[in-house]
Amino acid sequence: MSKKILIVLTNHDLFLDGKQKTGLWLGELVHIYDLLKKSGYEIDLMSPIGGPVPLDPSSLKWPLLDNLTKSYYLNEDFQKLLQNTLNPAQINPENYLAICYAGGHGAMWDFPNNEQIAKIAEKIYQNGGIISAVCHGSAGLLNIKIDNQPLVANKKVTGYSWPEEILAGKNKLAPFKLEKELTDRGAIYSKGFIPFSSYTVSDNRLITGQNPLSAKKLAEKILKALSKIG
Repeated sequence: MSKKILIVLTNHDLFLDGKQKTGLWLGELVHIYDLLKKSGYEIDLMSPIGGPVPLDPSSLKWPLLDNLTKSYYLNEDFQKLLQNTLNPAQINPENYLAICYAGGHGAMWDFPNNEQIAKIAEKIYQNGGIISAVCHGSAGLLNIKIDNQPLVANKKVTGYSWPEEILAGKNKLAPFKLEKELTDRGAIYSKGFIPFSSYTVSDNRLITGQNPLSAKKLAEKILKALSKIG
């Protein structure tokens, strides 16, 4: 099997009010992409419908736009990748060691009910690969099933917490409570003691991060898990 990793990005660009912009939280992608790429893995970027990926405007503002993320944002080649993401029909899950769902609020709309992406993730996992998600990317885990049971059932997971939604002022703009939806499916959900601080959880080949600051640590845990599966 080639050393390939699939990262899933959102195509959705509007909050529940239909006015405020959202999309991919760029730093979550960058910190995962950068570390995995530098570690020798080939990365493919996919979105539910393929093509352009919108960026959450808040992720492009200081101090949330760190130096590494800014360098990627200003890189023309990387921007071309974000404008030309693959769609699920172009993906052969047999080629991937891991799949990672990046966040940004947009993921809450187009990740959960996409059966094609869920099937890709299921196949990667059944082949002994890794499923991972960061922040709102954990919405992509909600309807993945293994042996007709929710992937997250009885598994330790995390994702963007409801207190963080409230503190960020997005609780009335989000379509559902991610924390609640995970626990409703039997997940053993946990979150960091301090909101917006790095917090990650591993449960064998399921690895999740709570928020944007968790992305780099998540990538480190993915690398560690990859070293165990070859």
